Amino acid sequence: MIFSTKKDKKYTFIEAGEGHPLVLLHGLMGGLSNFDKMVNFFSEKGFKVYVPQLPIYDLPVLNTNLTTIAKYVIKFIESEISAPVTIVGNSMGGHVGLILTLARPDLVQNLVLTGSSGLYERAFGDSFPRKNDRSYIRKKAEEVFYDPAVATDELVNEVFSVVNDRMKGIKTVMLARSAIKHNMLHDLPKILRPTCLIWGKQDNVTPPEVAVDMHKFIPNSDLFWIDQCGHAAMMEKPDEFNEILYNWVKDKI
Repeated sequence: MIFSTKKDKKYTFIEAGEGHPLVLLHGLMGGLSNFDKMVNFFSEKGFKVYVPQLPIYDLPVLNTNLTTIAKYVIKFIESEISAPVTIVGNSMGGHVGLILTLARPDLVQNLVLTGSSGLYERAFGDSFPRKNDRSYIRKKAEEVFYDPAVATDELVNEVFSVVNDRMKGIKTVMLARSAIKHNMLHDLPKILRPTCLIWGKQDNVTPPEVAVDMHKFIPNSDLFWIDQCGHAAMMEKPDEFNEILYNWVKDKI
């Protein structure tokens, strides 16, 4: 299915289906296409799915941080949805979801985290020592997944383009540092919304112990594992991911 991307003065986003609002938040190196199979699945299961393009490269340098992005998503929900939503966040998107849920629990009915930052993550690092070396960038992209074939030429080209754009590279590093600085260990017990953790057993970026700790400290949480799966479960094992999430969320809306 081809989804139309809506644009207005403030937001660019995918919208599909009708029903309970599901807001999908991509990661730092992610994009709207990361959720294609999720949009297909849930828009046909009685959900209205929204995938906003997060303003990763559009913010002023001094405001390039996760808190500002969380405020952007809050305004998006208030403007475009105006009802409590289920947030699904991958990687940095999960971290944004945690910040948002803590700040505005009235806007969040359920929270879903997959490969979320917030406690500990292994990032690309503060720099890309061989950013002009496409084979090096491919290797780093492949490390995100259990199956390196998931790192398609298109995905590698997108990452290569970002790290070789000076301003995008700077903002990528700033957001990675913001994620590390904004550790949420002491905030997790305050997340009172029903929370679903879906984690790849072979996640190299936010390893399994991150999921275990989040499950331990978030009071109303459930943890599900997907084997032979890395950091982006909704891309690498979409059918299994969608079934787990659907069976969890259908009784909570």
